[in-house]
Amino acid sequence: MKITAFNPMIITKDAESIIKLFEELGFEKRHVKKDIGSRHAQGTVMKNADGFHLDVSQSDLELPQDVSAIRINVRDFEEAYELFMSRGFENFYGSSYVKTPSSKSAVLRAPTGFVINLVEHIRDHD
Repeated sequence: MKITAFNPMIITKDAESIIKLFEELGFEKRHVKKDIGSRHAQGTVMKNADGFHLDVSQSDLELPQDVSAIRINVRDFEEAYELFMSRGFENFYGSSYVKTPSSKSAVLRAPTGFVINLVEHIRDHD
């Protein structure tokens, strides 16, 4: 499995306050993607001067609190998805995933509770 990016992520219902906090810590917004999938999520990629990245995702997922996760970008979504599912991970979206013109993704929870946002960027999109 080829991993192309690996960084921390916060999944929340209040991205604005988290983004403001990390801006105070020296992070800047690098990329914002809105209206992602059927849940109309918003994803913000932030970066600081030392090159550290943080994703902040706002979603209507039913969460009792903010969730710390790891975003893992891969070259082959299906290969990675099968690997995680074979190890007992649960997909937040049931058996489906989020597909946009530029990516495929699924939020997966390990049997022990940690969370991965698995993403493949589609390279041949317009």
